[in-house]
Amino acid sequence: MDAEREAPIHGETDNSVSGGDFHAPVIQARTFSGGVHSYYVSPSHTVLPPVAVWPQLDMADPIALGVRRTRRLPGESPLPPYVERDCDGELGGRVLKVALEGGLVVVTGAPLSGKTRTAWAALFTNLPGTTRVFAPSPGTDLRGLPALLRGPGGAGCVLWLDGLEGHLGENGLTPTLLAELVRLCVPVLATMEDEAYDARRFGASGRAGVLSAAEPIELPRVWSESEVFPAEVPVEDRRLLDAVLWRGEHSVSEYLAVGPELVEEWRRARRPNAHPRGHLLVRAAIDLGRCGLRRVGLSQDVLRHAQMFYPQELATARSESFEDGLAWAAHIRHGVTGLLVPGGGPDTWAVFGSLIAEVNDRVDSSPVPLGIWTLALSAAADKAALRSVRWNAHRSLVPAAKSDPEVAVVLGAINATFGDLETATYWYRKAADAGHTEAAATAGELLASLASVTKAVPYLEQAAEAGVVRAQYYLGVLLADRAHSWLSRAAEAGHPLAALALPPLRKVTATPPDTVKE
Repeated sequence: MDAEREAPIHGETDNSVSGGDFHAPVIQARTFSGGVHSYYVSPSHTVLPPVAVWPQLDMADPIALGVRRTRRLPGESPLPPYVERDCDGELGGRVLKVALEGGLVVVTGAPLSGKTRTAWAALFTNLPGTTRVFAPSPGTDLRGLPALLRGPGGAGCVLWLDGLEGHLGENGLTPTLLAELVRLCVPVLATMEDEAYDARRFGASGRAGVLSAAEPIELPRVWSESEVFPAEVPVEDRRLLDAVLWRGEHSVSEYLAVGPELVEEWRRARRPNAHPRGHLLVRAAIDLGRCGLRRVGLSQDVLRHAQMFYPQELATARSESFEDGLAWAAHIRHGVTGLLVPGGGPDTWAVFGSLIAEVNDRVDSSPVPLGIWTLALSAAADKAALRSVRWNAHRSLVPAAKSDPEVAVVLGAINATFGDLETATYWYRKAADAGHTEAAATAGELLASLASVTKAVPYLEQAAEAGVVRAQYYLGVLLADRAHSWLSRAAEAGHPLAALALPPLRKVTATPPDTVKE
């Protein structure tokens, strides 16, 4: 055998790893004889964040933890005040119990029934603000959680699993892991939709084993009367008041949750390649609702007519048919509602209530076109609807009427339709004084009908001189009637020419002109 090969090798072995660092055991050797096989064993579970970085309950963001925010207006809190649910007492008791003994509390319910908001309120109300909250993402490997909780700071924690179905499985919450958490007195608070719960609750799987460990708190989709009309309503929050008033057949939680989603979808639909016709029809329905027709079913003819008052949007909307736009607007979202909902009559539509409130409360919302106010008058089905249109018109239009005669004319027309001729005359005179000739003619007619002929004549003359034919006729007949009165007195006093002038005047004044009654 070669002596050189037999000689032991002494000296330093210099190994290196190309491409970066290698964080694992390394065997150092100068040479290897034969084949080399490398094996890498992955960790037994994913490394979880240390307890110290988990947010404290009083500093945690409920929105980030799954609570659905309502609308997104500047200056408003993300969530309205919490309205107590009938199950709060039982739920709070269970949370306190598992906080002491460990265990699982599950809140189930239909989509948008308020599960997460209710569970969060129970957590926030019943546990100390210093409680550390761990809210892992769905699919997170939770096997290392017990070891983590046995370490420093592991006491006073809660595991928050919103959408529990995403956390079940061999690497998630299993019966074995839940038993370990119970031994550590760690509470687990979870939410789950009814269908997801039913699909996993029964059988012999590990998922069923987890769910069988706790009887769920079931949250009904429909709120009870005491929940909708609680003893103490936080009236300072407009969102809750709107929800109670305009939720229709839907629950308060559905109204609050789905409203922002509908608004965002509606706004984005205005693009030419989206649903511009549907966007326009919904906008018209919203504006008619802002006028006061919130509960009045709008016929397709009314919606077709309303489009003409949005000329720019109508030009863009021609890429989509009326029928397609209406079908898109009425399509049910989130299993709850469409943007348009069936009205009270056959083939009629109304807008989902929260859309009106959202648009009204946004400072960047466009004003209702003046023509829509007039259309709302004709679409009002009864006196209650007329009163609603009139009230909303005064609230919305009066500030602008002082500088815009067209607005004053609309206010005049609304009050005349309602039968309040004195208020109608006031607004028509405002418009006439600002130079509106048609308003001057109407103001003169109204004043004459109210036996204020002296005040009527200047307005009729203003309109007649501007070429308004009906004002010219009305003024002529009115002046002829006054002439007849004076000539009659002169004839009775024996004036011969006055007597001759009376017969032709009688032909003119025998049928006085119509006065404005509406």
